[in-house]
Amino acid sequence: MHATGQDETGHIPVLLNEVLAFLDLDRDQPGRRVLDCTLGRGGHAAHIIPRLGPGGYYLGTDLDPGNLAYAKARLEPLAEQHGVSLHLANTSFAAAENALRQANLDSIDAVFADLGFASNQVDDPNRGLSFKHDGPLDMRLDPNGPATAADLVNRLGETELADILFRFGDERLSRRIARKIVQARADQPISTTQELAEICRRAYGPRGSSRIDPATRSFQALRIAVNGELEALDMLLRRLPNLVAEDGLVGIISFHSLEDRLVKRAFQEAEKQGTFKRVTRKPVAATPEEEHHNPRSRSAKLRVAKRQNRSEERQHYNPADPALTTGKPD
Repeated sequence: MHATGQDETGHIPVLLNEVLAFLDLDRDQPGRRVLDCTLGRGGHAAHIIPRLGPGGYYLGTDLDPGNLAYAKARLEPLAEQHGVSLHLANTSFAAAENALRQANLDSIDAVFADLGFASNQVDDPNRGLSFKHDGPLDMRLDPNGPATAADLVNRLGETELADILFRFGDERLSRRIARKIVQARADQPISTTQELAEICRRAYGPRGSSRIDPATRSFQALRIAVNGELEALDMLLRRLPNLVAEDGLVGIISFHSLEDRLVKRAFQEAEKQGTFKRVTRKPVAATPEEEHHNPRSRSAKLRVAKRQNRSEERQHYNPADPALTTGKPD
């Protein structure tokens, strides 16, 4: 069965066909256990659950309680229809091991993470994730998170701000933007997305023919810092050997180079240690057709690795061992 594009929620699951194929979920396999680390509104889950069949288990985690509630209402009837046990947890995937224990599972056959954001999160001005619409400078995926982007922008020192912008956004004008932020907040706190976006734009001056808004990298950097995204991803990658059953598969979709670099290096190191073998040595990218129908898929990269069995772990690592290659150059 070949999965197709948009579902009734208006959200298009990215690289859906590739996820189903590379995680071996494109056919009925009764009894398989799947961990969805970024459940969102259940876009991928709605296509995976029917393929698990009777005795299957779907465990989903998400930081956003609103999206989790939406996904629960959407997926519970589907899971019941196909005889699949559904367990959802409002938690970070950094705590995936705890989620498994609470679900009375010792291991998982397939782990999946889509590190992008649900469309409703990006398009909601109240979340403060986008500079395209004015809204409060929040950026938290978990509304109960300890600090907002406004907290960071108004409280951190100039050097700390510049470090965040450079480290998480690769912003070449990080020092200038940090200085402009400190100058602006001396008059009054920076509280909205448009205020911050305008500060970034003034730091750049005339844009010329650039298609990238000068606020893009700064917003990315602050969002990553607010949600501890790279720390959570690093924790998940470190705990994978404890989560995945022998011959189980892991697929992670990233959307920027910082995420992809972490996944790439973790899979390489796991292959050297003999715990995993890379299924994709180059990242799998969206087809031109998918990019046309879903522009947000253009930066998506899927990497997949397979858990080795215990005897394979003890074998000597062979870097020349063949593996599947597909997608755009690494």
